Amino acid sequence: MDELKLWENIRKGDVKALNQLHILYFYKMCLFAKKTVHDNQLIENIVSNCFIKIWENRKKIEIKTSIKSYLYQVLRNQIVDHYRGKQEKAELLGELPDIPNEIKFDEQERYAKLYKAILKLPEQRKNILELAVFDFLTYQQIADKLDISKNTVKTQIARSYRFLKESLDPHDFYFIYLLQKKS
Repeated sequence: MDELKLWENIRKGDVKALNQLHILYFYKMCLFAKKTVHDNQLIENIVSNCFIKIWENRKKIEIKTSIKSYLYQVLRNQIVDHYRGKQEKAELLGELPDIPNEIKFDEQERYAKLYKAILKLPEQRKNILELAVFDFLTYQQIADKLDISKNTVKTQIARSYRFLKESLDPHDFYFIYLLQKKS
């Protein structure tokens, strides 16, 4: 079903259409939010609030071009609203990425698959991998930060990569390669 038809069904009150939209974009939006919000639970809450807001206002919202762009604009606004009045707001506004264009959406989809797989890792392994990949810390910096040995970091990252290789489609394998290059 194309996006505009999906949106029309949502406007008519079709909960299944909203669920389909949620399945299509939830993890992609989480990944987008992760660029500025560094708390996974908070990210999921903010993204979920986007879908709630869209559902509650579905009859007032007119989308004529791209539902993707609209979703990301709502997400961006939700992030700003969350930080409104907090000291972090000024810093956040400078960090907020631009709404992705259509070419970037395809890339986002691949990264969303990776993000979903990372969420399945055990907590410590996920934390280690995120520090290496998203914060660009070295093995030694991670070991110091988490008060564990450098060898533990190496082992956990190797296990993470092995899990991701097994979990992801072979076409998405190059993301693993990119992750290994950054570590």
